[in-house]
Amino acid sequence: MDKAAIRTHVERLWDESIVAELVEYIRIPNKSVAFDRDWKAHGHMDRVVARFEDWARRQPICGIKLEVVRLEGRTPLLFIEIPGDSKDCVLLYGHMDKQPEMSGWREGLGPWQPVLDGERLYGRGSADDGYAMFACLGAIGALQANSIRHARCVVIIEACEESGSFDLPHYIEHLAPRIGQPSLCIALDSGCGNYEELWLTTSLRGLIGGKLQVDVLTEGVHSGDAGGVVPDSFRVVRQLLSRVEDEATGKVLGPEFYASIPDARLKQAAATAAVLG
Repeated sequence: MDKAAIRTHVERLWDESIVAELVEYIRIPNKSVAFDRDWKAHGHMDRVVARFEDWARRQPICGIKLEVVRLEGRTPLLFIEIPGDSKDCVLLYGHMDKQPEMSGWREGLGPWQPVLDGERLYGRGSADDGYAMFACLGAIGALQANSIRHARCVVIIEACEESGSFDLPHYIEHLAPRIGQPSLCIALDSGCGNYEELWLTTSLRGLIGGKLQVDVLTEGVHSGDAGGVVPDSFRVVRQLLSRVEDEATGKVLGPEFYASIPDARLKQAAATAAVLG
């Protein structure tokens, strides 16, 4: 691989095409559905989809197929397929929806006001995660332009990530036969420490939602009668949480710990611990 040729190709594409697209992308207030319940009526997300689709279709990538997939009642999704030189498959992921305006912009900057200052482009969404599709296709285009073999690539750009990606599982299920069985999944939605090295995020924070309720009495009693006799429900909650995570170190306790708990109901937490671990 001629690294210099790849770098030249990518830098030219960003300077001559991608940066201008990101500038226009910043101007569009396509906030995620959690922050704009009327997103469909406002049409901002569709404007972004149209711009992304138009740019992608103009790229000289051999065999590229692009479809805007729309499931009823859900945010749109860009689905791109690029054939490769093997049956292997790489899935590349990104999103196009944005966080809301928020505060803290310094003077002269704003969420929907693109400002190019030196080599830095300021504005909402360009780094989270508007660059993703351009980076995917830019990299694949660079490989093809330099006659470098690559696997089949599937690019998915969703529009619900900043709201928790609750639409994404429905699209994955819907598109599963077309996606196939990827051997590598790359999520272009992270950061880097500098521009001299390639940075990889190999683990991400997780989230488990649930409802924890602790009952110590069947009816209310006066604290003068029950204080110190009835277990404190808050203390019970703290003890339960400590069985999932060591509050002093942040270490997640493994399934072996849960297996030693005599209460059969608490043994069920072993599965949760395995997932968290």
